[in-house]
Amino acid sequence: MDEFSQADADMPLDAPGRRRLPVLLRRAWYGLNQAFRRRIVRMGLTPDQFTVIRTLLEAETDILTQKALANAMSSDPNTIASLLERMEANGLVERRPHEKDRRANRVELLPVACGKYEAIRDEAIGLQSHVLKQLPEAEREKFLEQLETVAEACRDLSKPQR
Repeated sequence: MDEFSQADADMPLDAPGRRRLPVLLRRAWYGLNQAFRRRIVRMGLTPDQFTVIRTLLEAETDILTQKALANAMSSDPNTIASLLERMEANGLVERRPHEKDRRANRVELLPVACGKYEAIRDEAIGLQSHVLKQLPEAEREKFLEQLETVAEACRDLSKPQR
């Protein structure tokens, strides 16, 4: 354990000089999001729109409902509704009423969205590679596994208590 890590371990979790999980997660997300935004602005997509497209492309079914999309993206349903409204206006997606549940909408990608995704995908991969190269190669997958564990713990905490 390096000197700073030992000092952190000896401080209370909320000590001002200690590394704090929420601050570090936000700083990491914000920095990556802004770097990606700057690289893809010329394509007329935002990072969130790219994530919608990627999530729909990687879904096990051809078309997801808005609710399933919000869950898959760990996002608020109102945020997703607003995002999809803008994407629909830009000809990237189409929303249709669910055939069995009138309250639900199915979201379908339009061909232009798939083309934009392919054009931007390399930027996303490049950014992830750059960030992960800051870690020793032998530790990269372990870091991602640990981050996934943290993300799942956070998701569990965000669920309503029954």
